[in-house]
Amino acid sequence: MNTHYNDYIKEIEERKGEGLHPKPIDGAELLSEIISQIKDSGNASREDSLKFFIYNVLPGTTSAAGVKAKFLKEIILGESVVEEITPTFAFELLSHMKGGPSIEVLLDLALADDASIAQEAAKVLKTQVFLYDADYDRLKQAYESGNAIAKELLESYAKAEFFTELPDVEEEIEIVTFIAGVGDISTDLLSPGGDAHSRSDRELHGQCIFEHNKQMQSDLTALKEKHPDKRVMLLAEKGTMGVGSSRMSGVNNVALWTGIQASPYVPFVNIAPIIAGTNGISPIFLTTVGVTGGIGIDLKNWVKKTDADGKVIVDADGEPVLEEAYSVATGTVLTINTKKKKLYNGDQELMDISASLTPQKVEFIKAGGSYAIVFGKKIQTFAAKTLGIEAPVVFAPSKEVSHEGQGLTAVEKIFNKNAVGTTPGKVLHAGSDVRVEVNIVGSQDTTGLMTSQELESMAATTISPIVDGAYQSGCHTASVWDSKAQANIPKLMKFMNDFGLITARDPKGEYHAMTDVIHKVLNDITIDDWAIIIGGDSHTRMSKGVAFGADSGTVALALATGEASMPIPESVKVTFKGDMKSYMDFRDVVHATQQQMLKQFSGENVFQGRIIEVHIGTLTADQAFTFTDWTAEMKAKASICISEDETLIESLEIAKGRIQIMIDKGMDNQKQVLQGLINIANKRIAEIRSGEKPALTPDANAKYYADVVVDLDQIVEPMIADPDVNNDDVSKRYTHDVIRPLSYYGGDKKVDLGFIGSCMVHKGDMKILAQMLKNIESQQGKVEFKAPLVVAPPTYNIVDELKAEGDWDVLKKYSGFEFDDNAPKGAARTKYENMLYLERPGCNLCMGNQEKAEPGDTVMATSTRLFQGRVVKDSTEKKGESLLSSTPVVVLSTVLGRTPNLAEYEAAVKGINLTKFKPSSKLLMK
Repeated sequence: MNTHYNDYIKEIEERKGEGLHPKPIDGAELLSEIISQIKDSGNASREDSLKFFIYNVLPGTTSAAGVKAKFLKEIILGESVVEEITPTFAFELLSHMKGGPSIEVLLDLALADDASIAQEAAKVLKTQVFLYDADYDRLKQAYESGNAIAKELLESYAKAEFFTELPDVEEEIEIVTFIAGVGDISTDLLSPGGDAHSRSDRELHGQCIFEHNKQMQSDLTALKEKHPDKRVMLLAEKGTMGVGSSRMSGVNNVALWTGIQASPYVPFVNIAPIIAGTNGISPIFLTTVGVTGGIGIDLKNWVKKTDADGKVIVDADGEPVLEEAYSVATGTVLTINTKKKKLYNGDQELMDISASLTPQKVEFIKAGGSYAIVFGKKIQTFAAKTLGIEAPVVFAPSKEVSHEGQGLTAVEKIFNKNAVGTTPGKVLHAGSDVRVEVNIVGSQDTTGLMTSQELESMAATTISPIVDGAYQSGCHTASVWDSKAQANIPKLMKFMNDFGLITARDPKGEYHAMTDVIHKVLNDITIDDWAIIIGGDSHTRMSKGVAFGADSGTVALALATGEASMPIPESVKVTFKGDMKSYMDFRDVVHATQQQMLKQFSGENVFQGRIIEVHIGTLTADQAFTFTDWTAEMKAKASICISEDETLIESLEIAKGRIQIMIDKGMDNQKQVLQGLINIANKRIAEIRSGEKPALTPDANAKYYADVVVDLDQIVEPMIADPDVNNDDVSKRYTHDVIRPLSYYGGDKKVDLGFIGSCMVHKGDMKILAQMLKNIESQQGKVEFKAPLVVAPPTYNIVDELKAEGDWDVLKKYSGFEFDDNAPKGAARTKYENMLYLERPGCNLCMGNQEKAEPGDTVMATSTRLFQGRVVKDSTEKKGESLLSSTPVVVLSTVLGRTPNLAEYEAAVKGINLTKFKPSSKLLMK
């Protein structure tokens, strides 16, 4: 009885009802049954089984791929005869399997005695790049034993024929435009958080593009049918494309709808999307486009209008007036010329797009994605070294920008320290393209399944030894332990644990599940201010080292190779002057930084795509993280905190203590990765204390794109980031750039729900909440909420510390709900009562994939997300809006059921220990 096959047929029928094709096969048991039916010439399911085998098996290191490769080997050797799969066709199928078991089979055949089979196997191997150490060892041993085929393969690899023999990129690519939205487009539009559970099922997930807007999907399909010979360019008109997160799933969805099928034998894996935005593409989203061999274009089709003297013309609100330089209205036919690197409308040149078609990016396009280039360079280096020859220059050389006599910014120092493959002794400045070793890697749970698929597709089986530590979180699925989470997360945790990551959940169930917010954990396990961190989330912004949010593919590449490739970004220096008012919270400084920057530079966001080097000096890692975390919303590429020596030591001691808690829980693995991190922290502390290597500082003669000076004296009331949902100019909504003082709301704007949680808060915020509740009770005799208040501590450590210090009892006293790990919620809450909810540590409302506020609510939150539909959806009567503010403002807004006035706010925070900040008096540049 072929139970797996019968279950599969049943699932196919169920998917038909949803308009879906059969799900790609990744399991060995099912494929083994399919092969047995292929071998049985009289089997009624033989024809279907053949189609499934040929066209519907996931490649790489899936267990199904192992079974497929073995059967193809049998066919090539004549041990099995299948009329429809000749040995020649079997080799073709192996060539599309991308590594792992297929490479093992091809090497078996290439290094065996049958000369004709060996030649055919070698022909295929010359096109393959996903080889690992075990494969290298086999080739090297065979070559050293005098095997002619091994020598032939190494010579081919040294010449990089796997790349040079590929077709050149088309000189002209005809495209037709499709406007996906006006204003900034969040990746939630392309891959909604609420559909995170389906991301690994690419066809199913594809149905959620444009937030399930069937009319937009239909319009896109009609446009493709009208222009069958052209590629669709999806774009953000008058905005930036892909803000909010990296979302490999977002790029995958765009590629599925507009791209090119990667292989005829692998369903629903498309590559090469063309994506654009008036104000370009969010940096980490642009990296994701490169992973798939796509093209990302900064259109600049709306420009600031100037008067006769060249001054920018502003409107009544002081905003620059924009005028259209050229139209990209949906249906506009344009041409990308990859040789001239220009964008045309017919014969009219619209703009230079060299930045979209750098030599490195053209290589990604030619190879079908960046992975093939990364692995290709690696295999070429290996082959040349084994043959004892100099590798010929095939790939575009790394761009090395060096300015004699110019000092280094903090990020330039970190990149120079971690760079590999650059000219020895050459000092590199911003603009250089660099391969760097990665110290810390983070994978989060709603993209982790895709990361595991990427690892399988690139045939990786274990973490690179270069990586100091890596963590798989469980925070994005913490709020609701529903059937989707129960089906996906344990499987993910096992895969990542086996791969070598520290995992939030123990596949063996021996330690308590830890749903801590990933950014907080990564901030703790980053134990070196010279570290490079890659994480599968846009808020991978550590207060030590330099951290880059990345798509699930780039995370997979970092895990597998211990490396990442990127340009060294320019930096913007942020310093502070003046004094912080006693009643202000540091969150207000964060928002004011953005507001004052925009004012200083006439509306130009000088942070976008650059490093924010913030001279924060005196704030330890937890508090400083509030600033670096928000830099994702500032559209920065990343951020770096410059700290005083003693402050950094204190942060490292805190990190050591938290890593030790993880060890005590039983989370360390056989390689003792966590203990290794403590050892690195101890070494770093000793270096700072001895003066051997003080805390990281930039050079005094470093060059910055801009200097921003934040005047603390100007911050006289709480600051709120407002989505400005009713702005007449659609492009100005949901941007994070509208920062307003509390008084703007007049003390009477209705607030329907408050949220304290996400990565933006720390233990101090929870203590502020407890202190405020005690204050309100003493002032008013009781605490009565006029709006619900949802509280989600970011980590279990914080909960434990609050319990030990008595604050948790205070919170429990006023709460109507407390999370219970023994009985986690099985369904998302849809209605809220006017009370305090103590939710499980994790992302909660900020993620928007499990729980949301009620449609149309006005939410006052400490989180980072104000995008349309993220925290709160619109209702038929009213737009939902997520206002972002400090913890005290949120608390008071829920007690009052409205925004407080300044007098009410000052009275409520009197005597409360808010997060204070006093700029460093020491010189933070050397």
